[in-house]
Amino acid sequence: MNEPIGPTTDIITHLQERFPDAVQPAPAPYQGAIVARDQLVEVATYLRDELDYTYLSSVTAVDYPQPLNGMPACFDVVYHLFQGRGGPLTLHVHADRENPVVPSLAPLFPSALVQEREAWDLMGVRFEGHPDLRRILLWEGFDGHPLRKDWKEVYYEEEHKPFSSRFPEGRPVPAESRSPFGDNLRYPPGWSPRDWRPLVDVWGYAPHDELARQENPNHPADRVVLNMGPHHPSTHGVLRLLATLEGERIVKLEPMMGFLHRCHEKIGERNIWMGNIPYTDRLDYVCAMSNELPYVLAVEKLLGVEPPPRAQYIRVIMAEFTRFLNHAVSIGFTGNDLGIYFTAMLYALEEREHILDLFEMVSGSRLMCNYMRFGGVAHDMSEEALSLARALAFERLPRFVDQLEAYFTDNELFKARTVGVGVLPPEMAVAYGCTGPLLRASGVPYDIRRAEPYFAYDEFDFDIVVGQNGDVYDRYLVRVGEMRQSLRILQQALNRLPDGPILAGKKSATLKVPAGEAYARIEAPKGELGFYVVSDGGPNPYRYHIRAPSFVNLGVMGEICRGHLIADVVIILASIDITLGEVDR
Repeated sequence: MNEPIGPTTDIITHLQERFPDAVQPAPAPYQGAIVARDQLVEVATYLRDELDYTYLSSVTAVDYPQPLNGMPACFDVVYHLFQGRGGPLTLHVHADRENPVVPSLAPLFPSALVQEREAWDLMGVRFEGHPDLRRILLWEGFDGHPLRKDWKEVYYEEEHKPFSSRFPEGRPVPAESRSPFGDNLRYPPGWSPRDWRPLVDVWGYAPHDELARQENPNHPADRVVLNMGPHHPSTHGVLRLLATLEGERIVKLEPMMGFLHRCHEKIGERNIWMGNIPYTDRLDYVCAMSNELPYVLAVEKLLGVEPPPRAQYIRVIMAEFTRFLNHAVSIGFTGNDLGIYFTAMLYALEEREHILDLFEMVSGSRLMCNYMRFGGVAHDMSEEALSLARALAFERLPRFVDQLEAYFTDNELFKARTVGVGVLPPEMAVAYGCTGPLLRASGVPYDIRRAEPYFAYDEFDFDIVVGQNGDVYDRYLVRVGEMRQSLRILQQALNRLPDGPILAGKKSATLKVPAGEAYARIEAPKGELGFYVVSDGGPNPYRYHIRAPSFVNLGVMGEICRGHLIADVVIILASIDITLGEVDR
């Protein structure tokens, strides 16, 4: 990722000159540009190849049944693209509400592969040209697209029961479309549970299948389709990995998600703005404290509020302790997944407990902190909390990192299982939208704390840790290096913590956020965690979308597992470092 070409306004002006019939500025209070559907691929290709927008971070959609804030009645498909530095270039593409179809950008940006599937699944926008457009978080028997604005009245908020035996217009559901478990559960029109078969034959063998014949007509081996999970001790939650094997070598692997989907974004649109802060804790429940940061940052952009200096420093302190905690647990569980270092995991969990002691001191809770507020933080750090933070950052945690490296870095068994395994080339990492240690281990020095500084990160001296080979071992080294850099930031922040208030303005449980849209992101421990929010001026979000790093990073799993042994799958997955609460939301 190179240096930016110019401010976003200059880019939009340039695009208008280059594509006069396809690009126009988005109406206030929206940001970015509106692109004509029939020229989206051409504009996106130009942005990628000529203007260096090589990183497509987020793809989502917003349903406008009626005109709102200058937007016409449509499905608004929203893209956020980035260069090496600076904020996003936001593109809006309008899809007809009766027939919502837009061209797929997956051939240009593979990061759109899973994100377009999510937008189709939850919103019903079809992406023409997508190689595998099917549901990703819900199952094939789910009726409708639940993030549409009309779905809640028809399907969810009926007077007595959440499911009906009648279609919206009142006609009965045919017997063949009713659930065998009761008449109150409805399936999509034309879909029969009795005739349903999985999209992939997940049992048994596929001898000499068509793909095998195409690759090698004389290949004698049968291919075996193997399910790993969703209840597997090393999938880090309810994740199913569908692997196609020749012998013990992987020729194809697909993560099957959605087993933990709990309608987080739908709930987020019903909560008041403040009510969503504790819900963010439930995403990556290992990193609850930092999950809140991009959400409050997005709302602060709409409110035009800036936290006072002391609150910004406290936010940095909480975020870097969270990063240290996450990487320690990730490395500990990696050793456990290998089956050789259960003790290291116990040591990592011990250090985690001390950091959770600090979180409990400042927020009142160890896991679900509900600590950040629009314009600051809920409580100041007491002298007791500051004393514990200094003891951890200056004394205890540096010793733990030394101990961790003594276990792993030069260990022959660990290196034999990780060096050269799961190699992710830098070009592929950028194309698939990978972020965090997964991206930096491939040699790409991209860190949002430097690329688009937030809070007080531009006041601290720290290095971006990168790897060289992009394998599992390099991802371990990057996480260890980032733990040391987090301690370096913490020591500076604790030494220079300013006095003053911790909240801009007065405390308020309810508020109305000015109409508009905002996308805010942070360098979360697992990568870019972004929140896209749209306000209609009311007391709750009109649209609330989460760009989850675990979800997007998992999209490259099949690529980096191909050619490896089935025994390598667990360690490759551990090196990506996912939390299923964040994947499925």
